[in-house]
Amino acid sequence: MRFSVVLAVVGLLASRSPVAASGHGPMFGMATPTNRAGGWAIDFGAMGQLGEPDRESAIRTMLTYGITEDLQISASVPVVFGSAPLPAGRMTGMMPGGGDFEGILAWRFQRKATNIGTRLESTAYAGLIVPGPQKPAGLVGTFDRTPGMYAGVASGLASRSNYVWAGIGYTRFSETDGDRRPTVFSYSAVWGYRPAPMRYEYPHWDWRFFAELTGERSTKALHLGEQMPGTNAHQIFVGPSALGIYKNYAIQAGIQFPVYRDSGARLERERFRYAANVSYFF
Repeated sequence: MRFSVVLAVVGLLASRSPVAASGHGPMFGMATPTNRAGGWAIDFGAMGQLGEPDRESAIRTMLTYGITEDLQISASVPVVFGSAPLPAGRMTGMMPGGGDFEGILAWRFQRKATNIGTRLESTAYAGLIVPGPQKPAGLVGTFDRTPGMYAGVASGLASRSNYVWAGIGYTRFSETDGDRRPTVFSYSAVWGYRPAPMRYEYPHWDWRFFAELTGERSTKALHLGEQMPGTNAHQIFVGPSALGIYKNYAIQAGIQFPVYRDSGARLERERFRYAANVSYFF
């Protein structure tokens, strides 16, 4: 909590001139936007998952810096308020759920204008995951906490009115004493729309609405060198989200419901997930 406050103060003090908000995409799915060169962003996110019968909730602060127009680095830290033995997953595109610290390098390696105001983009992600002090619920909470890695790639088409993105991700943790958390393969597809009546520049709000599909397929946890039955899962979620931008501020929120659930006996079934985020660009 103190670290989140420090990041907020740093962001406010570092802002010396108005900057239009940029570098934001959907709530849950992967996308291609990156921060402008030399631009900073600070995000305060709240997220949760409702299981049967427990729930998981956390807040997370992320600080992002645009090294160049197509290369950015970000770091996020969590505070967990509740944990549940739910299937392993990514939760949101740029910030994971749970109690892990994470740093991500994003490289937009393709950006091609296909028409006036329309561009085709692709962005690759590489991240380092460091376990935090708060242990997760369930079997994996008894493991020694070990670091992990995240890799992903997203591609899509963006215009002034429509957005289409698809992405895949891969999360894997190191093994210690025969224990390892589940490996997660994630994927997403997003369609976004920017309605003409809400397509404004400052001093008005500019709104975008998204329909998001995310999927997560996790392997069995490894315990004492053996794969543990009932710890793997495959889930697919769909739901809406909205993003509003005003000058150098952005707010967004969304909710997703499962359309496919196949989880092991050691895991709770997830009923829905939600997330909200406030961003400040400087």
